[in-house]
Amino acid sequence: MEIPKNKNIYFASDQHFGAPTASESRARETHFLHWLNSIQKDTAALFLVGDLFDFWFEYKTVVPKGFVRILGKLAEFTDQGIPVYFFVGNHDLWMKDYFETELNIRVYHQAQDFTLGKRTFFIGHGDGLGPHDKGYKRMKKLFTHPWAKRLYRALHPDVGMRLGKYLSVKNKMISGKEDVIFLGDEKEWLAQYARRKLEQQHRDYFIFGHRHIPLEITLSATSHYINLGDWISHFTYGVFDGTHFQLKKWKNT
Repeated sequence: MEIPKNKNIYFASDQHFGAPTASESRARETHFLHWLNSIQKDTAALFLVGDLFDFWFEYKTVVPKGFVRILGKLAEFTDQGIPVYFFVGNHDLWMKDYFETELNIRVYHQAQDFTLGKRTFFIGHGDGLGPHDKGYKRMKKLFTHPWAKRLYRALHPDVGMRLGKYLSVKNKMISGKEDVIFLGDEKEWLAQYARRKLEQQHRDYFIFGHRHIPLEITLSATSHYINLGDWISHFTYGVFDGTHFQLKKWKNT
């Protein structure tokens, strides 16, 4: 992807909109909307790297209530020709085709390689990667099985959404609350995963979410692991100008 002069590529993850309640989430949604407004004019592309919602499930003719302002703004981006890329996280892993058909947003269920400007990127949410997350890896295989989706879809949406939201907040295996602890440069398991991937193929940047901690760890003289933090307590995002990548904190003014 070529990056036009005076344009940037932006990255953000782990907004968890809808948590812990819709009313409490609204203030964070407003912050994020103001951020989207502030970057819109100079955005070459926008990467949303998972867990935009705290829970998401698509029935054939029903999607979760709410988030209208956010979805409308994302549609405005794509209507203006600004590509938006969405990576499914552990909280919105049941996303299907609503974003693609209604918002013209490309949805990825696995980490992907990109060439942005003259730099190479490996981008994904980060859940289930690396040597840890073994319990979640087993759970993900079960939850993403076609029969699991069919059985859940058999629930009335009022029941299915209420149950999903409850489990998303309460179940630590899903919510990952125990993961929000910095383990050190050598023990961070997504950094370990990035180092192993680096042995197979060089990438300039490994971009992940999921950990809820803004991090930049040097993997080699020419490669870096970036964790984007979150929009719950850190309000951090990434910006790439074609040459340099920076982690920044949004300060609503």
